[in-house]
Amino acid sequence: MTADGTQRGPAGNGPAGSPLPGPVGDGTRAVRAGLPEPVKHEPALPGPVFAAHFHLPGEATGPYRYARDENPTWTLWERAVGELEAPDGTTGGTDGPRPVETLAFASGMAAISAVLFSQLRAGDTVVLPADGYQVLPLVGEQLTAYGIEVRTAPTAGDAQLDVLDGARLLWVETPSNPGLDVCDLRRLIDAARARGTLVAVDNTLATPLGQRPLELGADFSVASATKQLTGHGDLLLGYVSCRDAATAEAVRRWRKIVGAIPGPMEAWLAHRSLATLQVRVDRQNANALAVAQALRERPDVSGLRYPGLPDDPAHPVAVRQMRRFGCVVSFTLPSRARAERFLDALTLVDDATSFGGVRSTAERRRRWGGDPVPEGFIRLSAGIEDAPDLVRDVLQALDRAV
Repeated sequence: MTADGTQRGPAGNGPAGSPLPGPVGDGTRAVRAGLPEPVKHEPALPGPVFAAHFHLPGEATGPYRYARDENPTWTLWERAVGELEAPDGTTGGTDGPRPVETLAFASGMAAISAVLFSQLRAGDTVVLPADGYQVLPLVGEQLTAYGIEVRTAPTAGDAQLDVLDGARLLWVETPSNPGLDVCDLRRLIDAARARGTLVAVDNTLATPLGQRPLELGADFSVASATKQLTGHGDLLLGYVSCRDAATAEAVRRWRKIVGAIPGPMEAWLAHRSLATLQVRVDRQNANALAVAQALRERPDVSGLRYPGLPDDPAHPVAVRQMRRFGCVVSFTLPSRARAERFLDALTLVDDATSFGGVRSTAERRRRWGGDPVPEGFIRLSAGIEDAPDLVRDVLQALDRAV
């Protein structure tokens, strides 16, 4: 509470550092998420805290003791992400609201690994998407080596339900990367809850502005903040938002053991970047839709996918659970050579892996060998360029690639 009795910060409906009551928009929340109470002559967002240790006389109590455990710069960013994942400070679900705890990690894979390896033991069963991020099969191999049964099923059609019985953890990726299939989160979460199964949702492609898995009852919302959440292609970072204190503590313990922690500068840059999140996301999503609509008219393009297209197979489910449809469009050209000529002909779109940046990128995903996609499969991430320029560049590159 402030001196005038107004609630502020992550526990209230208004943004942190503001007495504004009631719910606020995504842009307002993103601009002010995680900020500390304003202090005269101090910056709105304090600079990064570079410290390996902190003064700790007497008993070892309090949050800041050693930098592998906690850092004040992480704390502010974790609070900010928690406000976006669960704006009212708690999660929903059939068992009532719970406080949210968010933990920062050195990368998206560090966050993914922390959930899987902190929650699973030898003899447990986990269900993974068969069409998810290409490193998941490597993780599955390691889990199997530890005596954990790994089952897989595609994202589309909620196929993971068919192999869910007896599982300790269900891992969901929606939209899937790179195929952009969407599963019904409410249906899967309800089915998992009835079986006593934990649910983790990889929310990287959607971001908290696209969907909020914790509000639908998921136990974990996990993401690579390297992508659209930070959006500038200048850092590696990940996070896990947890709806339960006990599971969060297990994730925290794993982070401490393996030291999968972010640097304070990365956390500070990530927090700085959140201020423009809603502006970037809305522009990128609009650009992705414009590109998808233009590609729909091309006879040389097949397998076009974007959940925001009304005729996309994923759209009926996506529109029920997503507020924004993401910045990624996928499609297939007739051959590897055609795809490579297309990428070479682009002028505004960089040939690069990753996605979600302010500069548009595209790549032929099969070059990595891990995705079950055709040789000519393209994953394109729309940036914040002017839509007519971006569309014109994509179309001219297709013409030159013939």
